[in-house]
Amino acid sequence: MAARSDGAILVAEPGIPSRIDLTERVSRTASDRFMPYVLGAAAIFSGLLVTFLIYFVVQKAWPVFHSEGLRFVTSGGWDTQLEDSWSGGAFFGVRELIAGSVFSTLGALLLSVVLGIGCAIFIAELAPRWLKRPFETVVQLLAGIPSVVFGLVGLLVVVPFIADHLVPGNSGDVVTEIPIAGSCLLAAIVVVGFMVLPFFVTVASDSLRAIPRSYIDGGLALGMTRWRTITRIQLPAAAPGLVAGIVLAAARGVGEAIAISMVAGAIAFIPNLAHGPLYMLLEPIRTMAAAIVENGGEAMDVPAMAAALFGLASLLLLLSVVLSLVARWSFGVFNRRMGVVSDRAL
Repeated sequence: MAARSDGAILVAEPGIPSRIDLTERVSRTASDRFMPYVLGAAAIFSGLLVTFLIYFVVQKAWPVFHSEGLRFVTSGGWDTQLEDSWSGGAFFGVRELIAGSVFSTLGALLLSVVLGIGCAIFIAELAPRWLKRPFETVVQLLAGIPSVVFGLVGLLVVVPFIADHLVPGNSGDVVTEIPIAGSCLLAAIVVVGFMVLPFFVTVASDSLRAIPRSYIDGGLALGMTRWRTITRIQLPAAAPGLVAGIVLAAARGVGEAIAISMVAGAIAFIPNLAHGPLYMLLEPIRTMAAAIVENGGEAMDVPAMAAALFGLASLLLLLSVVLSLVARWSFGVFNRRMGVVSDRAL
């Protein structure tokens, strides 16, 4: 005996279990038929756009890579070479710019991780329900503030504070190569640190919330305090997710240009630890991204200078790709540790 329903035929015979005949195809709408092609075309276009961008930047930077080779990243003297290039000089070294990017990014990450771990724990585990949502909203709004606003606040608040309260009166006797003022590495660390903080907090809090409840209940059942459960069970279990948050924050910080150019001093100089930790933080820097912004106007009319700037852009692209791969690897490790099984690539 057969009973028909919409889209299927139910067949029942004595002694034979009922089965569903799915041979009748359900009619698909136009969107069902065409959306896979539209999304596929969008994915292909995005891939081609990224490929073209990389090719364009590397092709423009090839003259400086071809003429300088590794000397482009191992030698220094960017500020002097930039002035000489207007009169025909064609040699460039970006060692100071790389050092400035590394120091400012590492310092900003240290600041954001120290503050961000506490914020993430509070949001994910300790905040009462009535406070958790407003706190998350504030963090998300902080991520949407334009970088020029951070730079303006740093220029008007952070830089004068450092100049008035932290710069010693005899700084000119200790550091004779460059002027010591409020625009320095420390100002860049503070400004960029608060810029990347919401990115790390968002990923870190999501990683802590993804920890299975059985982990927490098991720790509490063994007599561990709430804080010990967080520090000894949840944070180690969420470590790959936290690493991914650090990498994403680093990718955001290393490419920052506007804010750093406003507060860092705009001098290609490697902070010298031999002057002491305080003076090292008070010495000005210039980063790769800031150098592109500060010299990317009329300098693009000079072929040698344009090639050097595109060389900096190529280094930033390479660094972004490496950081992206590390972040994807960290997310994969975290998902496997949490037992997330998926048939889709991360």
